[in-house]
Order: sequence, then C-alpha cells, then structure tokens
Amino acid sequence: MNAITRRISTPDPTDKRLAIAGVTAAVLAATAAWVAYRARRAEAEHPPSGRFVEVDGVRLHYIDRGLGTPVVLLHGTMVRLEDLVASGLVDRLAQHHRVVAFDRPGFGYSERPRDRLWTADAQAALIQRALTRLGVQSPAVVGHSWGAMVASALALREDSDVRKLVLLAGYYFPQPRLDALIAAPAATPILGDAMRYTVSALSARAMLGRAVRIMFAPAPVPDEYLPTLSREMLVRPYQLRASAEEAAFLMPSAASLAKRYASIRVPTLIVAGEDDKVIDPEKHSRRLASEIPGAELRMLPGVGHMVHFAAIDEIVEAVGALAPLAHESQAERTTREAQDAVSPS
Repeated sequence: MNAITRRISTPDPTDKRLAIAGVTAAVLAATAAWVAYRARRAEAEHPPSGRFVEVDGVRLHYIDRGLGTPVVLLHGTMVRLEDLVASGLVDRLAQHHRVVAFDRPGFGYSERPRDRLWTADAQAALIQRALTRLGVQSPAVVGHSWGAMVASALALREDSDVRKLVLLAGYYFPQPRLDALIAAPAATPILGDAMRYTVSALSARAMLGRAVRIMFAPAPVPDEYLPTLSREMLVRPYQLRASAEEAAFLMPSAASLAKRYASIRVPTLIVAGEDDKVIDPEKHSRRLASEIPGAELRMLPGVGHMVHFAAIDEIVEAVGALAPLAHESQAERTTREAQDAVSPS
C-alpha cells in the first residue's frame, strides 16, 4: 500500500518535462502571434511614403523629391529611409537637387528575397539597375554607416556613373565586432525565423532605445526621431532579418571592398564623428581616406555616429559642388576629360 501511495504522490519526471514543454510552446506561440499583430498594425499606421520600382524580381521602395542634379541617399542598418528624412537632409538637398532615397533591401518596404546573399556588392548591383530604370544619371551618392559600404561598391561598378561619393560614419575594413556576432544567428533560416518572432523580437524592443542613444551620443536623441521612424516598424521580424544578415555580411563585405578602394576615382568626401561609439573613426574613416586617391576627410569633434544630423551643411556643400557638371553623361565626361588633357594650359 505504501509503495502504491509513493508512486501516486511522486511526480513522473517525464510528465513534468512534457508539461514545461507544453507551457513553453504555448508562450512562444502567443508571443509570435502578438509580434505578427504588432507588425501588421505598424504597417497600417505607417504606409509607404514613396513609390516602388521592381528590378531583378525585387520590389524596392524609394522616395523621389526635388528637381535638378541627382543625389542618391543610402541609409544605414537597423533603420529605414525615414532616417534620412528625419535628419532634414532630404528636404535640404531637394531644394536644389533631385533626391532619390531608397529603403535598402529588407528595410522599410523594400523586399529582400532569400535567393541571393545581400552583400554590399549585391545591393550596389540592384541599386544601379534601379537608378537606370529611374533615369538617374551621374548622381552624387551619399551613404551612411552600412549604406556607405553600398555607396562605395556602387562607385566601383563598371556600369556605374557615380559623380561623387559622400561617405558618412562607415565601416570599411574587416574588424571583428561582438555585436555583429551576437546578432548574426537571427539571420539563419528556421532557427532565425523562430527567434525573430519570439526572443529577438522582445530583445530588440528592450534594447532599441539604448541602441539609438549610443548612435546619437554625445548628442541627445531628437524628440521626433523614433516617432518618425516608428519603433514598431524597426522591430518587425522582416526588418530584424535584414539587420541580422547585415551583421553576418559585415566583415565579408568589408574584406571584399578593402582590396578595391584604391580603384575609386571619383571625388570622395569622408565624414566621421570623432566621438562615434558605434564605428571607430580612426580605424575606418581615417584609414579609408589614405586608401582612396584624393579623398577628403572631415573629422567632426563632439559628434557621434549620426553625422548626417550634425553635418548637414557640410554634406549639402559637398553635393552642391557637383552642380555645374552633374548633367553630363559618363561618355560626355570621358570625352571632356580627354580634351582637357591635351588642351594647352
């Protein structure tokens, strides 16, 4: 009798494990449903602000504002093109230029299919085809952070007619980053998909405010920054995948580009904040200035990673210097430069 009582009163370890597994599965399923609902609601509250162009089977979202010589803007990782709008850069440039700003693949409302690896070179190829489709010729290209790598890759393409580069607070050389290693697992199929609807979705919400403060430090975060970009738009599972993949492709993309920077032949302005807490300006921006022939470097004291908020005047001035010749095609410019080379001084 005592043996029977002991068997009844002692819980079976297997049953206990099954109960825990069942509760865990239920919690994860509820979390995933909540995350999916929040993503749908964010998109309903923040519909696309621009237009779409489809190239190579990929639908890209972009805005096209102003008239004049063209300027292409490429945002960094984690954010979307509204980051460039919030900085005031789009409005300032659109006063005298045609400004085309893209949601890079996987961010905002642009697609990021899994049929290719979205390195800086792959994104540059897609952007170049989109620019051709949109009739954008001889643009100045401004890239921030990860977007600066894409801008560099764009200038290195043989089919590109980039007139000038303005590179802002970029990561240019393959140096290990702990944050990239931590973020990369969420890029993997299946496991990463589950993480982005559960663990990663929750941790991204918890860490977003701190991450943005570090990006802007030592300056405060502008009051309207996150409301303009929308917190929920930035932590959608789809966008978290893009950010995770870019963490995984960060070093390989930089390693590929680092071998070719010396081949960039367009006028290049490199801008970095001396107090950047995200990317070391000495190891990246200053080093890049020594690699690109004739590149100009501007290191801004008291400025952090978000240099496009602090250096609008410098960026607009650099782009504006292109205006007299930006209407030329690549062929016309090549002919003119050849004529200049043989003309008497």
